[in-house]
Amino acid sequence: MQIVTMECEVCGERNYTTNKTKEMVQQRVKLNIKKFCPRCKKHTAHKEVK
Repeated sequence: MQIVTMECEVCGERNYTTNKTKEMVQQRVKLNIKKFCPRCKKHTAHKEVK
Protein backbone atom coordinates (compact mmCIF):
# COMPACT_ATOMS: atom_id res chain seq x y z
CA MET A 1 0.00 0.00 0.00
CA GLN A 2 1.01 3.58 -0.60
CA ILE A 3 0.05 6.67 1.42
CA VAL A 4 -1.26 9.60 -0.64
CA THR A 5 -2.17 13.15 0.38
CA MET A 6 -5.51 14.76 -0.45
CA GLU A 7 -5.70 18.47 -1.33
CA CYS A 8 -8.70 20.81 -1.22
CA GLU A 9 -9.53 22.00 -4.74
CA VAL A 10 -10.82 25.36 -3.46
CA CYS A 11 -8.03 26.62 -1.19
CA GLY A 12 -5.22 24.12 -1.89
CA GLU A 13 -4.68 23.06 1.72
CA ARG A 14 -3.38 19.51 2.12
CA ASN A 15 -5.30 18.19 5.09
CA TYR A 16 -6.07 14.46 4.56
CA THR A 17 -4.10 11.29 3.85
CA THR A 18 -5.38 7.96 2.56
CA ASN A 19 -4.02 4.59 1.41
CA LYS A 20 -3.96 3.17 -2.12
CA THR A 21 -3.95 -0.50 -3.02
CA LYS A 22 -1.24 -2.02 -5.19
CA GLU A 23 -3.57 -2.12 -8.20
CA MET A 24 -4.23 1.64 -8.01
CA VAL A 25 -0.65 2.82 -7.38
CA GLN A 26 -0.08 3.62 -11.09
CA GLN A 27 -3.26 5.75 -11.33
CA ARG A 28 -4.17 8.96 -9.56
CA VAL A 29 -7.46 9.15 -7.74
CA LYS A 30 -9.60 10.99 -10.26
CA LEU A 31 -12.73 10.93 -8.15
CA ASN A 32 -13.55 14.16 -6.40
CA ILE A 33 -13.94 13.01 -2.82
CA LYS A 34 -15.92 15.45 -0.70
CA LYS A 35 -14.25 16.06 2.66
CA PHE A 36 -14.54 18.80 5.28
CA CYS A 37 -11.90 21.51 4.85
CA PRO A 38 -11.15 23.34 8.13
CA ARG A 39 -9.75 26.34 6.25
CA CYS A 40 -12.85 26.79 4.04
CA LYS A 41 -15.14 25.61 6.87
CA LYS A 42 -17.29 23.56 4.50
CA HIS A 43 -17.32 20.30 2.55
CA THR A 44 -15.30 20.63 -0.66
CA ALA A 45 -13.90 18.30 -3.33
CA HIS A 46 -10.43 16.90 -2.59
CA LYS A 47 -7.99 15.41 -5.10
CA GLU A 48 -4.81 13.37 -4.82
CA VAL A 49 -1.42 15.10 -4.87
CA LYS A 50 2.09 13.69 -4.51
